[in-house]
Amino acid sequence: MSAQAELAKPALAVKPPMDIRALSPYFFILPAVLIMVAGLVYPVTQAFYLSFYDWKIGTDFDDAPYVGMRHFLRMVADPDVWESVWVTVRFGFWTITIEMALGVGLALLLEKPIRGASVFRTIFILPLMVSPVVVGLIWRYLFDARIGWINYYLGFIGIEPQVWLGDPELAFFAIVFTDIWQWTPFIFIIVIAGLQALPSEVVEAAKIDGVNWWQMIFLIKLPMIKSVLVIALLMRLIDVFRALEVMYILTGGGPGRATELLSLHIYNRAFDTQQLGYASAISVLLIVIVFLLSLAILVASNPMKDKSDV
Repeated sequence: MSAQAELAKPALAVKPPMDIRALSPYFFILPAVLIMVAGLVYPVTQAFYLSFYDWKIGTDFDDAPYVGMRHFLRMVADPDVWESVWVTVRFGFWTITIEMALGVGLALLLEKPIRGASVFRTIFILPLMVSPVVVGLIWRYLFDARIGWINYYLGFIGIEPQVWLGDPELAFFAIVFTDIWQWTPFIFIIVIAGLQALPSEVVEAAKIDGVNWWQMIFLIKLPMIKSVLVIALLMRLIDVFRALEVMYILTGGGPGRATELLSLHIYNRAFDTQQLGYASAISVLLIVIVFLLSLAILVASNPMKDKSDV
């Protein structure tokens, strides 16, 4: 080959060495990933693994017999499991619906700088500062049929004392009311943060165009914080399926199984009846239900399709 042909031949591109700085973002998120693996992936994997064994507390796991899919087949035919699922669905429907309505309404009322707004905001978030165990004890005494303040004050308006935690319907109302009291401030905080982050130019332009108060709320503000509302809804949905401490102290799942949420049913199976393998199988069901409901909400709302969301 001639020298001219050698010169005309294109030179091979030399790939530059990788810059270590390109990996720096991954080093920053590595601690969060490790924490997620340790606190989420590993427990879920272990629960799924344990569901294939019949293991009881106090015995060596190596001696636990392998039962395969027996726990899952038993779970499908167990009416107590599906009754607790139904109680959880009812509980979640009423609590999330009322909490979203109250939280959004209070945020809309207190988003403007009015006199005393800071005091009201502080009062509203106080329930979030109370430990769940303390919340359960407080409302257990308030709903007490003999010494509870609720029956005491209802007597002033002519209402007979009620056995709040001894009647199935009243007990269900008690846990719904307690959850609303505790978690409505959570919705309030998230929504008011979203409202205060709205660009003032859009709101001022809407006022110039002559929109009224209802149009401002339902056509301007709420659509612009759609992603915020979806996040609040998802977080409350997950919380409903993992609610345990307050309900355990308040009613213990009774009377009967009227207030036995799915999380409380799992707890009772694991520690009261020592059926850890079966409880793990029900835990897998809980994870699947939460995943499917969350996925359905995200697909239906698609909060990231509108770039104007805050």
